[in-house]
Amino acid sequence: MKEEFLQYISAERRYSPRTCAIYREVLDAFYHYAYPQDDVLTVQQELDALTFSSIRGFVAFSMDDGLSSRTVNLRLSALSSYCSWLVRRSLLSSNPVRRIARPRESRRLPEFFSELALEHFFDSKGLDGSGKASGKMTLHEYRNAVMLLVLYATGMRRSEIVSLRRSDFDPSRRVFTVLGKGDKMREIPVPVSVCQEILLYLDRIRKEFPDVRKDGRFFLTDGGQPVYPELVNEAVHEELDGVEGFTGRKSPHVLRHSLATHLLNNGADLNSIKEILGHSSLAATQVYTHNSFEQLKNTYLTAHPRAKKGGNNEN
Repeated sequence: MKEEFLQYISAERRYSPRTCAIYREVLDAFYHYAYPQDDVLTVQQELDALTFSSIRGFVAFSMDDGLSSRTVNLRLSALSSYCSWLVRRSLLSSNPVRRIARPRESRRLPEFFSELALEHFFDSKGLDGSGKASGKMTLHEYRNAVMLLVLYATGMRRSEIVSLRRSDFDPSRRVFTVLGKGDKMREIPVPVSVCQEILLYLDRIRKEFPDVRKDGRFFLTDGGQPVYPELVNEAVHEELDGVEGFTGRKSPHVLRHSLATHLLNNGADLNSIKEILGHSSLAATQVYTHNSFEQLKNTYLTAHPRAKKGGNNEN
C-alpha cells in the first residue's frame, strides 16, 4: 500500500520529488519502528501497524531520538496524509493520526542577510549591468555571481532556479515567468540593472555554448549541462563563506527570506510579497512581519533616549 500511495502523490497529486522523498523516508521510518525485524511487509501488516498506540509510540521514539518538534510534526503530517488516503479507499475505518497530540513548536524567525551586506557583495562583484563582471570573471565565477543575484532579486526557490529556462525571461517586459509549487505559474518583475546583467550573462552563455538550445536551462554547469540542486547550494556557500556581513546559515532559501524581509521593511504590502514568492496563502508570508517587528524593536531600543540611559530618569 505504501508504494501505491507514493505513486499517487507523485503522479496524481504532482508533489515535488523532494516532498515525495520526504514522505517515503517517513513511511520507511515508521514501518521500521513498527516491524524492526521485517524488511518485507504484507499489506495486512502495513494496515495493522496504523493504530493510535503505534503512531503515538513512534512520536515518542522520534522525540527520544532527538528530532525537533517541527520534524516530528512533519512526520505526523505525512502519516496523516497516508492514513486519509487509506480511509478514502475503505482500507482504514478512521485516521488515527487525528487523535495524536502534536508537540508544540517554538517559532523560528526566518534567517536573512542585511541589505547593506548584500549591497556590498554585489557591488564588489561589479554586478551593475555595465559589463565589468562579465569581462573579468571566469564562466564559473560569473555564473555563480549571477545565480546569487537572481536568487535575491526574484526570491525564487532553489528548485525553481534549477528548472528555470532561458525562455522564461522576457527582457522586453523585464519579468521571469516561473512554474512554482503545485504547478502554479507566476510572473516576477526584475529591476532594470538586474535585467541588464542577465542579458550579459545570456550573451556569455551563447558564446561559451553555441550549440545549446535557445529554450534550454538558464543556469548551466561549467561543462554546459543543466545545474542541479546541490550545485546551487555550493554556489551560495562558495560566494558567501568568509565574506564580511554573512554569518549563520548560507543557503538559497536565506536569500529568498532576505528579499521578503527587505521588501517588507521598505514598504511593500504582504499580498504583493505573497505573489512574488508564490506562497499559496498569506499565512506563509506573514512570518516575515515578525522579522520586520524585531528590526523595528531593535532600532527603537537603540535610538530611544531612555534606552540609551538604561531606563533611568536622569536628564
